[in-house]
Amino acid sequence: MAAAKTDAVEQNPNAGARGDADPSEIGRLIVQCSDQPGIVSTVSGVLAQFGANIVSLDQHSTDPSGGRFFQRTEFHLAHLSARRAELESVLEARVGEPYEAEWSLASPARRKRVAIMVSKTDHCLLELLWRQRRGELPIDIVMVISNHSTLADDVRAFGIPFVHIAVDSSDKTAAERAQLELLRGNVDLVVLARYMQIISENFLERVGAPVINIHHSFLPAFVGAGPYQKARDRGVKMIGATAHYVTADLDEGPIIEQDVVRVDHGHSAQELQRRGADVERRVLARAVEWHCDDRVLRHDNLTVVFD
Repeated sequence: MAAAKTDAVEQNPNAGARGDADPSEIGRLIVQCSDQPGIVSTVSGVLAQFGANIVSLDQHSTDPSGGRFFQRTEFHLAHLSARRAELESVLEARVGEPYEAEWSLASPARRKRVAIMVSKTDHCLLELLWRQRRGELPIDIVMVISNHSTLADDVRAFGIPFVHIAVDSSDKTAAERAQLELLRGNVDLVVLARYMQIISENFLERVGAPVINIHHSFLPAFVGAGPYQKARDRGVKMIGATAHYVTADLDEGPIIEQDVVRVDHGHSAQELQRRGADVERRVLARAVEWHCDDRVLRHDNLTVVFD
């Protein structure tokens, strides 16, 4: 099955495909399995059986012969909530079992609950808070956790709880235990918006939600403190940012989004840092939006991101 893509309508999360439809009647079906004949037909057949109208469909195959298949289907179905259990049962019987597929069914009516972790730098945090307040992100930010109290007033001005949990650099166990007590079972996503602490493997195993991080794209070059001064001294011509899922391998998780901006010899280290901050906040906001709009499909250390 060759890679293909169809877009019946505009896919803005707040308009387009849904139009004026009740969000509770919109479903997003995500399917991932080994590529094989009949998957698209079967999925479409199940939805047609229930009287659903497909309004957007994206699909991708890593290889038409033995590759991995990914599909995101958005559809409208009246009384979806009441019929959800029946639909899920049929999907498992006709898609999940025969194709050995991983699949999930989500709805924009249930906004993702997001926690943000931050240290002292505010640009990525404030970008997410501002976009949520303007309705530009399909999320509810339920708390901000920080190892410093610096940004408490900024966060509380948005009416969002701010929790200060100090971190002992010699032993982070107590801090992570306190963080996990707040997060486990309460959030769908954790965002590291310039949280300047290394997340332990134990935390990732126990938090029960994906974790997204943002950092400058110089890595693995210019590691440590003062990366923009190092970059200027080296004469770089581009700076950028990377948003990725966090794994036990530091800064090597599946990449969701990246972007760059050109610079030149006339820019100071401070100007490079300012431009880098602009890229970071845009890249992180896009990554969070796409994840919470169910557009990012993970496989091993790769991602498929549908527009």
